[in-house]
Amino acid sequence: MKVDIEPGSGFCFGVENAVNIAEEALRDGETVYCLGEIVHNDIEVARLTGLGLQTITYDEFERLHDCKVLVRAHGEPPSTYAKARENNITVIDATCPIVRSMQEKIRQVAELSREERGQIVIYGKEGHAEVIGLMGAAGPRGILITGKEDLGRIDFTKPVFLFSQTTKSKVQYEVVAEIIRLKMEQMAADHPGNTLKVHNTICRQVSGREPRLREFSRKHDVIIFVSGRQSSNGRMLFEVCQQENSRCHFISAPEELREEWFRDASNAGVCGATSTPKWLIQKVAEIVESF
Repeated sequence: MKVDIEPGSGFCFGVENAVNIAEEALRDGETVYCLGEIVHNDIEVARLTGLGLQTITYDEFERLHDCKVLVRAHGEPPSTYAKARENNITVIDATCPIVRSMQEKIRQVAELSREERGQIVIYGKEGHAEVIGLMGAAGPRGILITGKEDLGRIDFTKPVFLFSQTTKSKVQYEVVAEIIRLKMEQMAADHPGNTLKVHNTICRQVSGREPRLREFSRKHDVIIFVSGRQSSNGRMLFEVCQQENSRCHFISAPEELREEWFRDASNAGVCGATSTPKWLIQKVAEIVESF
C-alpha cells in the first residue's frame, strides 16, 4: 500500500508552542497544572501527563494557591488572571500569539466603540475555551453567534464589529458576514450609523488547510483523518475531506484502523487536525503502509 502524509497536517504553531512551553516547564521537576486539556487529543495529553503535567478543571483552579498553572494556546478571559493574582498563582502563559493579539484588538474596539454603542459579535463555538477568552475580552457588550440561527441576537440598527474564532471555517465565516451585511444595508436608510466592520481573525495556517486537504483527498483512494474526537477543528476539516472523498475515515488512535477499508485501493492518504501531533500521524501511516 502506497501511503502519503499530507505535509501541512499536525500541530499548528500555537499548539506546538504551547506543548514546547509545557515540556520546558516540566524539566524543572516542579508540579505544573494545566487549566483544561492542553490540546484536544487524548493520546498527546496522556504523553504530557506522563511527563508530569496535571490537567485541572476551573473549579479546582479556584481552590489552588501558591503554585504554577499553564494557560494553554486557547487563551483565558481576564477573570482567570485576576484569580491567579488573588491566589498567588504563577501563570505560565502559552496563549497562541494570534489569539492574544485578537483579545487585545477586541478590548481596544470595545473601548473605542463604547460611545456609539457598538456591538462586539464573535462567531464561534459556544463553550469553546478560545471563545470564552474572547467573550471575556469583549466584556458585557459581547455577543456570541454560532451560526445563522443566532443572528437574531444582533441589533442591526447599531454598529457591529465582527470577529471569528481562529479555527472556524473561512467559507462559513464569510457567509455569516454577508448575511449580516445585507440585513444592515436594509436598515441603513433609517439608521445611517449601523456600520459593519469584519475583522479577518481566522488563522491563515488553519484556513489554508482547507484547499490543501480538498486537493489531497481527491488524489487518494482512501483517506485516514487522525484527530481527537473533542476537536472542533478536527470535525470541520474531516468534513472537508469527506466532501471530496467518500472513502474517508475518522480515527483518534491507531487501534481504530480497519484493514477492510483498504480493499481494492492502491494508495491512501493520512492527514489530521491542528491538534494532532505529527508523531501520531506518522505512526498511523506506518501501520497503513503495512497492510
